[in-house]
Amino acid sequence: MHTPFRFPAPACRWLVPALLATFVVAGCASTPPVPPEAPAPSKLSASPAPPQAAAVVDEAGRSEQFARWVAGFRASARVAGIGEATLQSAFDTVRLVPRVIASDRAQPEFTRAVWDYLDRALSAQRVNRGQDKLAQLRPVVDTMAARYGVPAEVLIAIWGMESNYGSFVGDIPTIDALATLGFEGRREAWARSQLLASLTILQNGDIGRAQMVGSWAGAMGQTQFLPSNYLAYAVDADGDGRRDIWGSLPDVMASTANFLASSGWQAGQPWGIEVRLPPGFDYARADLQVRQPASQWAGEGVQSMDGAPLPLLLDASLLLPASARGPAFLVGANFRTILRYNNSTSYALAVGLLAQQLAGGPAVQTAWPRDLLPLSRSELLALQTALNARGFDSGAPDGTMGPATGRGVRQYQRSLGLPADGYPTGELLQRLQQQGAAAN
Repeated sequence: MHTPFRFPAPACRWLVPALLATFVVAGCASTPPVPPEAPAPSKLSASPAPPQAAAVVDEAGRSEQFARWVAGFRASARVAGIGEATLQSAFDTVRLVPRVIASDRAQPEFTRAVWDYLDRALSAQRVNRGQDKLAQLRPVVDTMAARYGVPAEVLIAIWGMESNYGSFVGDIPTIDALATLGFEGRREAWARSQLLASLTILQNGDIGRAQMVGSWAGAMGQTQFLPSNYLAYAVDADGDGRRDIWGSLPDVMASTANFLASSGWQAGQPWGIEVRLPPGFDYARADLQVRQPASQWAGEGVQSMDGAPLPLLLDASLLLPASARGPAFLVGANFRTILRYNNSTSYALAVGLLAQQLAGGPAVQTAWPRDLLPLSRSELLALQTALNARGFDSGAPDGTMGPATGRGVRQYQRSLGLPADGYPTGELLQRLQQQGAAAN
């Protein structure tokens, strides 16, 4: 499953079937790959080859290398039990897709603030369209909701997030995308496992090669399943003998519900709720790793926005997606299940809030701190480096926000007497840099 960003990077996402080793794949904004160097002109030549000629030679060489990679994979797939007819269908017309490589290599410098992401994910148009779709598809969606214990609104919300309610499922042939990623080599083992899974899907007759399309990262269908997850969780709900997550809404909804139910969804529990925190609250406890019953959070002064009792969540955490100045959410096991669909807290929050509004519930009530600009990738890298230099361990600097960086930021905030919410800001970076300069 994959949310091509589209919204924050996305990101990338899923449980691993027992026979295939997979990792979460997240999409990124595309930037052109670094072109390979043209071969040096021969010293015997009267003049160097024109750039156009060198590019043609280089492109031909890469095409030959790709063909050799495909031939090697084809042989290994044959040994793994893929039949010759399937191999011919899959690879006789396979092509290298340069934009797949560009997307895979892209590292966006600037990140989007969570409120910018949610503004788009929860637009009035998306909410209204989702409510219309829910009304139209009630018989189908309610059937799947009852069968798997996942609310209809959650299924519609994921459908809306992943393909804008089925309006765009991607336009890259899955075989081409995964063969390109395997050839490119950065994540070859993962790509090979997914490519073998996609061949198995073809061999099973669920979909034809021409119809098996999706994102640059190989995610497919109206709710963006990776091939391995398709094999593990896709469902033939309409009884036509095929698991069609591209064109059959019963199959789409049942497959999505089956994934969530198999990933730990707790029937009857909400994903979470917006809450108020009491004065003097220790913001360092607002961490997804800190879990306790909602009743215990209530005992510490955490309240719902309307004063009603907190939901009966047995394993709840507090989430502060935009520092201590922004909204706070009490989230439970079902929020973590959505994270297994796409390992991004912004994505999981968007699904939960969209489902909430589809059911007639409120939008976020606390104002977002829109003046708080998110750090760019290079700024976050500088922050991590400075934290480590000052003795606040934030892990290996990589320009990506993760649990280790959050812990390092919290430790530094505590040293300054600030709310230890773990949120990186430009002000913190400036202080660290000034302290580093003073120390030198």
